Amino acid sequence: MPPTSTNPSTKTVGYIGLGNAGFSMASNLPKAGYQLIVHDADESKAQKAASEWPNTTASKGEPAAFVDCEVIITMLPQGKIVREVLLGSKGIASALKPGTIVVDTSSSSPFDTKELGTELAKHQLQLVDSPITQTYMHATDAGESTLMVGSDSEEAFAKVEPILRTMASYIFHMGPLGAGHAMKTLNNYIMASSICALSDSLVTGQKFGLDPQKMVDVLNVGTGVCFPTLDTFRRDGLTGRYNSGFGLALLVKDLGITQEFMEKSQFETGLPQMLRSYLKFGLDRVDPAADHTACLKGWEERSGVQIKRTEKVADIPKEDFEHRLKGLNRPS
Repeated sequence: MPPTSTNPSTKTVGYIGLGNAGFSMASNLPKAGYQLIVHDADESKAQKAASEWPNTTASKGEPAAFVDCEVIITMLPQGKIVREVLLGSKGIASALKPGTIVVDTSSSSPFDTKELGTELAKHQLQLVDSPITQTYMHATDAGESTLMVGSDSEEAFAKVEPILRTMASYIFHMGPLGAGHAMKTLNNYIMASSICALSDSLVTGQKFGLDPQKMVDVLNVGTGVCFPTLDTFRRDGLTGRYNSGFGLALLVKDLGITQEFMEKSQFETGLPQMLRSYLKFGLDRVDPAADHTACLKGWEERSGVQIKRTEKVADIPKEDFEHRLKGLNRPS
């Protein structure tokens, strides 16, 4: 499993944004032999990375720090911040060598990404979008995440693919620039749909007399299975730990991107706005930095039900997965 490169052709990589996912994703690069220049708005995170990882230097984000980087990776809260880091008054784009490739792994609007690519091309820089999703929370720690890539250049993709493979087990080249971010917003839209349906079901089911944990156990061997039942809400929602590692504010922001994506694609649907309003109701009642599983507090307030907490999370039985795989792989 990643990291894979031991003698990379690209030697020096810049990494900007060391949040929950960014820090663990970046940690895989120096293990694979890359020289890493890191920066975060919180300088202590960059210093921590430099002190704990080999081949890693902390910067304060000054453009000159990235002049030797052939590839720059950004992992920031949204595309507008990515643009500011690159092209703002203190942006690093002016210091980068022609041909440098910027890989944006953030959650951004695919339309903003295409515009940013056009602007960077004026500086002789190439943009690749490569947002992240995961088969399980914290897959980034082991370089086992999933990356959805958009690139107008096969050559640029070929150059960054070995770098991406140190951070991911699954890489999908989705199409031209913006295609990765388009897939990312649709992925999160589907996840948000399952979160809201699950939360509705937990409060109404408990009102009727069903046990929330037993409901999740049923769903995980039934057709209602989804990422929240398998992972996040099973481990962090029903236990009240609210510590999955993905913020509620980010999910609300991502649904704003989905809403824009649907509108600009000229497809009429009210579901993104509805999901966003339900999750925003929960966000308004918790800390702005709260975990996305804390949205349950909003459902509790609206329903008047306090969801029964699971005291201890049990591992999902191995035979349940084997049973599912047997069915999925049945002869056609």
